[in-house]
Amino acid sequence: MNLRRIIALMKKDLKKTHREPAVLFLLILFPVMLTMVFGLAFGGIGGGTTTSFDVGLLNLDVTSSQAEWTSAFVDNLTESDVFVVYDYDDNATGQSALLQGNLDAFIIIPEGFGDSVASYYESPVDPSAWTNTTIGLYVDSGSLMAVSAVPPLVQEVLMKTIFGSDAMAIGLPIEIGSPALVESSTFTQWDFMAPGIFAFAAIFLTMIVATSMTYERDEGLLKRLRTTPVSSADYMISQTLTYMIIAVIQVALVLASSFVIGYRPATGPAGIAFTFVIALAFSLVAVGFGLIAASISKSAEVSTGVSFIFIMPQMFFGTFMPLGGATEIIAKFMPSKYITDAVTTLFLRGAPITTPVIWFDLAIVSVVGVLLVALGIYLFERFGYR
Repeated sequence: MNLRRIIALMKKDLKKTHREPAVLFLLILFPVMLTMVFGLAFGGIGGGTTTSFDVGLLNLDVTSSQAEWTSAFVDNLTESDVFVVYDYDDNATGQSALLQGNLDAFIIIPEGFGDSVASYYESPVDPSAWTNTTIGLYVDSGSLMAVSAVPPLVQEVLMKTIFGSDAMAIGLPIEIGSPALVESSTFTQWDFMAPGIFAFAAIFLTMIVATSMTYERDEGLLKRLRTTPVSSADYMISQTLTYMIIAVIQVALVLASSFVIGYRPATGPAGIAFTFVIALAFSLVAVGFGLIAASISKSAEVSTGVSFIFIMPQMFFGTFMPLGGATEIIAKFMPSKYITDAVTTLFLRGAPITTPVIWFDLAIVSVVGVLLVALGIYLFERFGYR
């Protein structure tokens, strides 16, 4: 192993990366664009802001002798922080607005609503004496949030109308704390996605390594190198170190872009330094997979497709994609999952640098990276030069 030759090869690779627009975009500009676009798109989702629903209202109980109950129900809906109420004069217009996505829900107060409440108060323990009515509630089926949230919220308004603000204050040995005392989360959707971006950006190193090495093999560069004093070890080490440098640049760019759009991780300089360290370890994983892909590919074009065999599972099971059930088990076999978990623990949970789990994640990524690079070198030495 010759340090001067390794440095010379690294300079050659870095210059090649700098001069190739497609590679430069994928490795340098793509992480910046990804961070900016995702950060701006998802940075406003969450953040402790109050979610509101546009609700259409058709009141058919205006002329009832017990209309004060209907007015109370309407007032409680209107005064609610989560409902923006729009009055409608007929059912067809309201249903049309709901169908077109202009409303999150449409409520019809039936004729006799006030009489129903009054009948309850006249005979609270005799259901047979009640005048039963049904509130018409139609929810936008295209909105998962509306489907899950609107019905219980309307039920809460109804209970408040009938029983007052102390509707649930029944003598029980167990008490539920007031939601007003619970501080709402200030996290946005981007806060939960940001840790996965570091792994997401570095994953594509696999494709660049594979295409670069197969291209140099196809062009005869590797054969010419074998006629020089440069050893295979010099070449492989230079490749690995080159892409480790690129991984560091990617982390720096993602962090800088995140700060520009207002993201502030819940960690200090030590946590940020750890992110660079585990990104370096993960770059070994990418290089290892790239060497394996290059070893079994007949050309640079084929290596691109083969690379995605290693890229896609890590992208979907190890970055910011939602997981659950069987996918949680699959994710345990993805190296990208461990860098995402470590960065999440630091950036989102605010854990100290001494937290054992992040060092466990680093150990897994490092060991897997070293093993993959060793396997990749072996396979490329045996099959890649052909």
